[in-house]
Amino acid sequence: MVELDSQLQEQYYQLNDAFLAEPYLPIDIRIKLLKRVKVALIENEQALVNASSKDFGYRTAFDTVLGDIFPTVKTISDVIKRLPKWAKNESRGVGLSLWPSSAHISYQPKGVVGIIAPWNYPIQLALVPAITALAAGNRVMLKLSEYTPHTNAVIKTILADELKEHCIVIEGEAELAAKFCQLPFAHMLFTGSTAVGSKVMQSASKNLTPVTLELGGKSPVIVLDDANIKEAAKTILFGKLNNAGQICVAPDYVFVPKRLEHQLVMQLCDIYRKHFKQGVEGKNLTSIISESQYQRLAAYLVDAKDKGAQVFEPIEGHQVDELKHRMGLHILTQVNDDMRVMQDEIFGPLLPIIGYESLQQVIDTINGNSLPLALYILGHDKEKISKLSTSIRSGTLAINDVLMQVTADQLPFGGIGESGMGHYHGIEGFKTFSHARNTLVSGKFNPRTSLLLKQNKLLIKLLKWLYLRP
Repeated sequence: MVELDSQLQEQYYQLNDAFLAEPYLPIDIRIKLLKRVKVALIENEQALVNASSKDFGYRTAFDTVLGDIFPTVKTISDVIKRLPKWAKNESRGVGLSLWPSSAHISYQPKGVVGIIAPWNYPIQLALVPAITALAAGNRVMLKLSEYTPHTNAVIKTILADELKEHCIVIEGEAELAAKFCQLPFAHMLFTGSTAVGSKVMQSASKNLTPVTLELGGKSPVIVLDDANIKEAAKTILFGKLNNAGQICVAPDYVFVPKRLEHQLVMQLCDIYRKHFKQGVEGKNLTSIISESQYQRLAAYLVDAKDKGAQVFEPIEGHQVDELKHRMGLHILTQVNDDMRVMQDEIFGPLLPIIGYESLQQVIDTINGNSLPLALYILGHDKEKISKLSTSIRSGTLAINDVLMQVTADQLPFGGIGESGMGHYHGIEGFKTFSHARNTLVSGKFNPRTSLLLKQNKLLIKLLKWLYLRP
């Protein structure tokens, strides 16, 4: 077991003491804090774009603004608008047995919340959970990814200026992350791989810390036989090439009716050539984050080819740049379960295509593997959509769209099984970081206590008549 770091402990207890000194931060103060962070994010937009591009080797402004900054600011605006309503006591009935008392749920802050953010969306996936935890009245320790130091520097400046007494930012590699997980947080949220998520949960269990795990997995796309193949190709390509496929809900692989497989491949190639004419030399394609991640994807390609896959490169000669770890779209057909690309979450611009004969084949294949974080259905046959959506379990579901289900502020976001545990976003996020306290209120007139103390037989008869009848 890794020994706890004294500085980490000191930072934790600093926040914990601040929380204990003011365990219920007034709602108007929370809103003021969020408004300050929102303004600072908008003012630092260009700094965040530049920093993120440095971290990735090259990242498009589109991916940073539309994928990172915009959803973060949008979330803050939505939380500010709805927080007063979320934080109100929620009345509940008590029934005749507890008359004349009343009951409600009050939402208490939990304490110090630990958040571990990933590298792929270093702004959104760090700040959205942190903002939600702060909105619920907690203090936050935020562990940023060691792969995004330039972006981290901007985030640290923003939070140090605006939230110095409410949020502490931590940086460090795997050893520090292990120590971070051992702190006695009131709640912890981790975004990352399933393998690391398991270790996070093991560490948290020693303190009985509740954990929300936002993981990933292989999110499938199912193209129905009535889908417009050109539109389906556009949708898939958008999802697969955003952030160069480095998204936990990116389309991982595609099922398409066997008779439409070739048509889909050709449409994908045509649309790619239209929008990404220069391949990896263009300015509209984000780089793979690091040399190690690039080599992982390259190894998947070699492994797939060696085991019989056919690989389509829409723009030959412009699909890879090893030196700058850039990679364009690679479409794989004739794939099988022995290939690593069909076993691991891809997290990059490799797209396996599988032709199918029946929907049951698709259902059995998906259900035979780990439950996905996202399921995508492209088509319009309501009966088939209903069958697929009820037969396959997934963290999220989007029909005739990809990725965008994550941006719906009022919908919870989270996985199922190996793709995650728990939810955040919207009111579900507020509740995740709050303790829903059962509150019973009795007034001056309360004959129930005397009757119970006397073990009154009439009261027992009344209760039996009310509740023990068949």
